[in-house]
Amino acid sequence: MSTVLDAIVIGGGQAGLAMAWHLSEQNRRFLVLDAGPAVGHSWRSRWDSLMLFTPARYDSLPGMAFPAPADTYPTKDQVADYLRDYAAAFDLPVRLDSRVTGLRRSGDLFEVETDALTFRARQVVVCTGPFAVPFVPAAAAGLDDAVVQVHSSQYRNPRDVGDGPVLVVGGGNSGMQIAAELAGGRPVELAIGTRFRTLPQRVLGRDLFWWLTRSRLLYLSTGSRLGRRLSSQETIIGTTRRRLRRAGVTLRPRLLDADGKTVRFADGSCQDVSSVVWATGFAPDHSWLQIAGVVDNGRIIHRRGVTDVPGLYFLGLAWQHTRGSALLGFVRDDAAHLADRIATRAL
Repeated sequence: MSTVLDAIVIGGGQAGLAMAWHLSEQNRRFLVLDAGPAVGHSWRSRWDSLMLFTPARYDSLPGMAFPAPADTYPTKDQVADYLRDYAAAFDLPVRLDSRVTGLRRSGDLFEVETDALTFRARQVVVCTGPFAVPFVPAAAAGLDDAVVQVHSSQYRNPRDVGDGPVLVVGGGNSGMQIAAELAGGRPVELAIGTRFRTLPQRVLGRDLFWWLTRSRLLYLSTGSRLGRRLSSQETIIGTTRRRLRRAGVTLRPRLLDADGKTVRFADGSCQDVSSVVWATGFAPDHSWLQIAGVVDNGRIIHRRGVTDVPGLYFLGLAWQHTRGSALLGFVRDDAAHLADRIATRAL
């Protein structure tokens, strides 16, 4: 494609759309490239019972309120519908089925390569988020073919793991929530390698995020001592170990290895399994990012999304600046910051 755009946004999720809104307000010539077949696809393809742990009052992108009662918790399909309607309402130029396979510098411009076309732009904002490639531990390879194995990114509902006992591996938000759901109809064990801090969904009759926003804890930056400490570990919201035990979930320590149908845990105990859900998170994939000085040991080098490469930015990273940087209703702050940088550089 010979036309040079002012900007290209890679990724059409909440971060990409928030960025697109600002670029539209600035009357930039830009495109949003998204790998999915529809806006909101990444949300719609997650497990059926998933709900946000932020009430609707905190889930709005710039320029358009989330269409749900303020104190309700939106479902994943409501989020997908909102993102779809948001892109349509502002006529944002989202190009679907456009997976980016290469990003490189060409003189003063960027070349963004997809399976079908190559685009050129003066500035690029990468909004692909922290969830790239599903990570499954090496122990999974030791399990027999008869054991049903599903990563949390593929899990939709209890039917995906068949009948009978299930082992869920991973003590983050996904693992805890999936274990709680599965415990409604079968024996469930949850292997937790790292114990994260847990916070209740409601405190003294008010939602947790009411307290976090009013206390300003949600806005602590990674530049502060407390912010750095909080950013070093995941926080579990709403699902506690006590609640899981009450639901009948058996807690296990870290899973070490597997052989056939038997898994071994860190305390030396063993257990035969028939189904495993790997809620073990994601690994970054920057193989398509062909620009030196941006990635160091899998981590993006940036200052609040601004890289050392002029015109290259990132948005929607976990703890990019604050706890809210990767959350639906709070990504707007970082988007506004980058929009100012883009406008200044375009002068």
